[in-house]
Amino acid sequence: MARRMRVPNSRLADLLDQARWTRTQLARAVNRIGREHGQQLTYDQSAVSHWIAGTTPRESARPLICEALARRLRRPVTAAEAGFPATDAPARAGLAEELIDIGTADMDPGRRAGLAAGTYEAALAVPQFADLAARSDAIRSGRTSRIGAAEVATVRLMTDHIATILDELGEGHARPMAAAFLANTVGPYLHADATEDTRQAMRAAAADLVYLTGWMAMYGDAHSLGQRYYVKALELAGAAEDHVTYCRTLRGMSLQATSLHHGHLALTLADSAAEAAPVAGPRLVAFLRGQQAHAAAMTGDRRQALDRLREAEVALGRADDRREAIGGYDRTAYLFHVGQVRESLRDLSGSIRAIEESIRAQHPQERQGRMHAHAVLARRQLRLGHLDAACASWSRYLDYYRQISTGRGDKHLREMRSAVQPHRGVRAVRQLLGQATEVAAAKAA
Repeated sequence: MARRMRVPNSRLADLLDQARWTRTQLARAVNRIGREHGQQLTYDQSAVSHWIAGTTPRESARPLICEALARRLRRPVTAAEAGFPATDAPARAGLAEELIDIGTADMDPGRRAGLAAGTYEAALAVPQFADLAARSDAIRSGRTSRIGAAEVATVRLMTDHIATILDELGEGHARPMAAAFLANTVGPYLHADATEDTRQAMRAAAADLVYLTGWMAMYGDAHSLGQRYYVKALELAGAAEDHVTYCRTLRGMSLQATSLHHGHLALTLADSAAEAAPVAGPRLVAFLRGQQAHAAAMTGDRRQALDRLREAEVALGRADDRREAIGGYDRTAYLFHVGQVRESLRDLSGSIRAIEESIRAQHPQERQGRMHAHAVLARRQLRLGHLDAACASWSRYLDYYRQISTGRGDKHLREMRSAVQPHRGVRAVRQLLGQATEVAAAKAA
């Protein structure tokens, strides 16, 4: 029998030329993105040569290859453009069905790890508000039940309760609850019969909850999943013609990009959020300007970063005393942004002072925020050479970490242990590592 000849992948070769990469450089980029998502890949020049010669990469590797090229080219790269065969995925489901599918998987511990292992897309094409609003019929209505103002109020109230649980107990407890509510209640509500006003109100309420769930996934280092939730929140907000939640979600996506060190992408998203905002109240203005400041600082634009910080401070000074449960912004958040900006501008001492102020301004019940702030503070104190102060901050972090379930807290623990290992002969470090062992054992019990 004649051996089937492989057809060279000229599309992948063309993309490699556009990227001005060698085959080794592409392999290294794919391996690096794989590590971001817990995959230990060992591709090399020969693997890329096989792909270009016509060997089809494993299905799990194809999105990593597209993402590597997309980051290099600063634009989306689809599987088809890279010369990879189409998958057998079904036709695009309606938005309500997609939310039910994601929520059902996210509330199942057995499937959650698979969701979290996906690839964050730095070159994701963000849907525009006008386009989303024009496609509102994508959320189909059914005739199996009818909803009204009471059901909308239920979603709003549940979202507020989940936000409170998030602050007090961590996203490890709050996110499965949100996912279950999305799958079992919100998805069916989006299908239900209703007046047009009620339908719009339900879409807006659902958008807030999906945004919060995306934020929790991001906070738990499930970045691909967080990005999926964020895109669904954009779609819901667009269908509801809710500019505030749309721009709030873009701002959340910018925060995610900063946490993954994509400074230019973060600034693009933060600026897009500000441009998409309606005539905004002062607290929302502060919320948006603070993120613009952080993203600008990451790109090295000192002047813009400091200007945006001043605008955030002025706007916050004009805000009333109310702090929204979802997407709220207060002096604690502003001071933390000051710390982030100062750190990006290489003012480590100023960054430490700002984060210390932020911690003092925090509400005692915001355990998750206090945990994160103390861990960030400790890393910066150690960088400045203040080992005893860093150990004290990490000890406070452990006090809060003991009380909550959080993926980011788990990551802080791993980073803390690694950071203090060179100093393990110091008494304060030995005490800290003993405390860490005790806390980890208690949480595992």
